[in-house]
Amino acid sequence: YKASETVGNALKKGDVVIYESTVYPGVTEDECVPVLEKVSGLRFNTDFFVGYSPERINPGDKEHTLTRIKKVTSGSTPEAAEVVDQLYRSIITAGTYKATSIKVAEAAKVIENSQRDINIAFVNELSKIFCKIGIDTRDVLDAAGTKWNFLKFSPGLVGGHCIGVDPYYLSQKAQEVGYHPEIILAGRKLNDGMGEYIAHEVIRLMVKKDIPVKNASILIMGITFKENCPDVRNTRVVDIVKTLNEFDSNITIYDPLADCGEVAHEFGLKCVNELEEGKIYDAVILAVAHDEFKNIDIAKLCNGHKVIYDVKSVLPKELADARL
Repeated sequence: YKASETVGNALKKGDVVIYESTVYPGVTEDECVPVLEKVSGLRFNTDFFVGYSPERINPGDKEHTLTRIKKVTSGSTPEAAEVVDQLYRSIITAGTYKATSIKVAEAAKVIENSQRDINIAFVNELSKIFCKIGIDTRDVLDAAGTKWNFLKFSPGLVGGHCIGVDPYYLSQKAQEVGYHPEIILAGRKLNDGMGEYIAHEVIRLMVKKDIPVKNASILIMGITFKENCPDVRNTRVVDIVKTLNEFDSNITIYDPLADCGEVAHEFGLKCVNELEEGKIYDAVILAVAHDEFKNIDIAKLCNGHKVIYDVKSVLPKELADARL
C-alpha cells in the first residue's frame, strides 16, 4: 500500500503503473488501484492504467538473468496490455507472453512458486521414508531420473522470500472464496518442518555414536536461504539452530557470504565469515551448498568420533553419516 501511495502522489493523466510483486489474483486491481485512485484523485482506466508483469529473477543465478527469462505481461485494458508488452519486449531477449488479464498473470506467478514448493515437499517426504527404509534418497532419484518425464527435484530446506511464502498468498485467496486448499498447505507444513527434522536426525546420530549432545560443539555451514547467494531472508537454517539450542549445544554458524550483522538483527543469531583456526567440532551440518565449501576438508574440522550431515548431498557419500 505504501508503494501505491507513493506512486499515487506522482500519478498524472495518461500514466501506466506496472506492478511486479508476487500476489494472489486480484490484488493489483482490487487492492492497489483503489489506493492509486484515492491518493491521485484520478479515475482508473480513464485517467490512468495499470499493468502487471511478475518478477522471475532467480537470486544468485548468473545464467537466467532479467533479459534471458521470458516475461509474462498484462494490462488493465487491451491498449494498456500492448503498451506494457512492448515496453518489456524492448529489453527482454527471451521474449514476452501477453496474458489475457492481470488476474491471470498474477495467478500464473503465484502457482509457479507453489508448484515448486509442492514438488520439493514430495521429495522431502520421500527422503524421510527412504531414511527409515535404509536407502539413499539421491541414489533413488538418480535412478528414477533416467525416465524422460520424471521431474528432477532435490530434497532440502525451502526458504527465501518467494517459494517459502507465496503459497500462503494463494491459500489465503482460496479460503476467502470458500475453498480450503489441502495439497498447498500440506506441502508448506512439511517443508517448514524440515529444519527441525534435520536437527533431530543429527541428534539421533550423535546419541547412536555415544556423542554427548549437551555442550557439544556443532558447526553449521551456511545460513543463507540458498547456495552462492548472500540473501538470508526467511532462511530455514535458523530452524536447525533453534532446535539444537534446545539441547544446550554450542553452535557455530559459518557462512562466508552472509552479512553477519543482518543475521544478528533478523534472527538474533551470531555467525562468522571465517572459521576459527584449530577449532574441532563434534558434529558438522552442511546446510547450504556454497561453492566455497567444496574446497574445505570437512573431516579435518571434526573429532575422530563425529557426525557429518549433508543436507544438500554435495559431499562424497562415504564422508557423510547421513544426508537428505
